[in-house]
Amino acid sequence: MIPAAQLSRFTSALPFWLSLALLPLAWMGAVFGGWWVFALPLATWYLFSALDAILGLNLKNADPQTDESHLTFYRAVTIIWVPLQAITLYGVLYYATRAPHLNGWELAGLFVGIGVMSGTIGINYSHELMHQKDKRERWLGDILLAMVLYSHFRSEHLRVHHLYVGTPRDPVTARYNEGFHRFFPRVLRQSVTSSFEAEKSLLARKDLPWHHASNPFWRYWALQALMAGAALILGGVLGLVLFVFQAFVAVLQLELVNYVEHYGLTRKHLGEGKYEHVKPHHSWNAAHMASNWLLINLQRHSDHHYKPERRFPLLQNYTEAEAPQLPYGYPIMTLAALVPPLWRRMMNPRVRRWREMYYPEITEWKAYNKHSTPLPR
Repeated sequence: MIPAAQLSRFTSALPFWLSLALLPLAWMGAVFGGWWVFALPLATWYLFSALDAILGLNLKNADPQTDESHLTFYRAVTIIWVPLQAITLYGVLYYATRAPHLNGWELAGLFVGIGVMSGTIGINYSHELMHQKDKRERWLGDILLAMVLYSHFRSEHLRVHHLYVGTPRDPVTARYNEGFHRFFPRVLRQSVTSSFEAEKSLLARKDLPWHHASNPFWRYWALQALMAGAALILGGVLGLVLFVFQAFVAVLQLELVNYVEHYGLTRKHLGEGKYEHVKPHHSWNAAHMASNWLLINLQRHSDHHYKPERRFPLLQNYTEAEAPQLPYGYPIMTLAALVPPLWRRMMNPRVRRWREMYYPEITEWKAYNKHSTPLPR
């Protein structure tokens, strides 16, 4: 007999395991071809949005003091996903590059789906893992990021984004009125340089050169070369092309989410390069139940930045009086972000209300909205 307490923890964690249902869809797309290749992105974007509409919001909060030993079933899904994604990515790549029934558009559609999966789930799980104290979990996060050729995200996220979110020094805080078509290329460029400079500065404070063996970029480059090399061995040149293509789609998914999470929100500049501490109202919050299952509570982003050490099941939801709220979950919001006029019509009034609510004393926001020129450091 399973103890009642353990069974209760398992059943409460079970909805967060729904992401595993995406893996068979990748294989079905490869085996059956045709319109099946679109099953994976459709399920990710639309099925969970439909479930959000049916199930509504989850406003309940777990006890943030819950002991780590009670979170085993929650942690397990992020850990087991790593080998399962690797088997699916490379298995489908090996099969698809040899499958005579898959033509060009079917291969493209199939690996759009793989990229949606490795970005929506894989990078998100790597984000959870990189925040943990356990080195083994952080290594698993590195492996997931290497599968999408975006390993520097760990350094950018931990050493830049969390420190400078809501300021011009953070590349991935989307500025007010900055469309995603401008945000995306800017972030691709700036996040690489900012993350490298952050690690270089950290080494310099220890009187070490940037090329010292402790620079994590050596690990990043080695893991990415290993992943790309495996794709080349298993699928030839076509396999490598498809691998890079799914990585691009995955990174697009990540940066769409980054764009949504902080759009137009800024921390108050206190002068002399100092900013107020990060608070829940510096991130958009979303309490939509099903998409939070899929994204392991990533949409409770207000609490993640306020308390980044919390594991995902303990992240708290905030009311509209405490943090700005998104009208829909991330699947719909990221699609809206691809259409700038729609996005501005949906979000700009919310940003203006946020300014009036939290910073009524600021009447000139121009300095906070600059795209490239930072405020004084």
